[in-house]
Amino acid sequence: MKDSPMLATFAWLVRDTFRQARAHAIFYVLMAISIVSIAVCATISIEGPATLAVGSENPDFLPRNDVDVQDPDKLEQSGVMVADGRLTLAFGAIEVPLARDTGSAIHFLELLLAGGVADTLGLMLALIWTAGFLPTFLDGRAISVLLAKPAPRWVLILGKYVGVLAFVLFYALVFVVGTWAAIGLRTGFWDPTYLLSIPLLLLHFSIFFGFSVLLAVCTRSTVVCVFGSLLFWCVAWSVNFGRHLFFTSTDMAAESLRSPLLGSVVDFGYWILPKPADLGMLLFDSLGAHDHFGAAFDPTALAVHGFSMTLSVLSSLTFGLVVLWISVRTFAKTDY
Repeated sequence: MKDSPMLATFAWLVRDTFRQARAHAIFYVLMAISIVSIAVCATISIEGPATLAVGSENPDFLPRNDVDVQDPDKLEQSGVMVADGRLTLAFGAIEVPLARDTGSAIHFLELLLAGGVADTLGLMLALIWTAGFLPTFLDGRAISVLLAKPAPRWVLILGKYVGVLAFVLFYALVFVVGTWAAIGLRTGFWDPTYLLSIPLLLLHFSIFFGFSVLLAVCTRSTVVCVFGSLLFWCVAWSVNFGRHLFFTSTDMAAESLRSPLLGSVVDFGYWILPKPADLGMLLFDSLGAHDHFGAAFDPTALAVHGFSMTLSVLSSLTFGLVVLWISVRTFAKTDY
């Protein structure tokens, strides 16, 4: 019975976050992106061989516009297959010739949706959209009623934090499951690895939203939270990408700047900050993107310089938890 007011407050904060989300225009922007993406996927039609592979062997194939395709005798003797298929959108209004088989075309489309629309555009919009939640919530006129109730202050912060994550999870489910189902129903291709983007997107967002919470607690300014969160993401991405480039680049100018002292400074910044570039690599690795996109860095070269995806994710999570703990401690000492 003692914990019931605390649990009730926590549950109310999560529900109130959904109510607050619906009052923001950017919520409708995010939902519109999801609906449009699902609608486009629902108009897909695809023609051609499901796969060019023969058994477990990698296929040898030529695009349809290759000069050798024009010589049937030569083509038959070589045993090379021709990629011949098409993908249409808007019920045939837009036609895209396939460079490979239909399975690869659908996989490529899902990579664009997960990596480009959800992980890049969706993450930025989500950070902008949620940046105003905490400053509004922490305004003295709004929170005074909650502070008078028998619930610890950490419940207020964590309740709001979990509420935002719950709504972002809802958005990710709508977008990813909706597009996955639309593509599957239209084409018959059901790739379960595409669904892995849901927890990975939530992980990426949760780390950087923790920093937004800290800005809100310290400044109570929506403007600071919006620009501060985006700027911090850009700085963290630059340090992350720059560190890998610093250690793996074979450019003469880069090698001339490389020194043990500078390497230690770069490594320190890399391990302290969260790593959005690595999280993007993890998403693309999980979805098997290497069949369509070249790796930005050589994994072997990175491993020589201490790179570990497991340690990268754990250190990013640790940063997010530490920042959230600092936010709770700071809010507990704030006078109203």
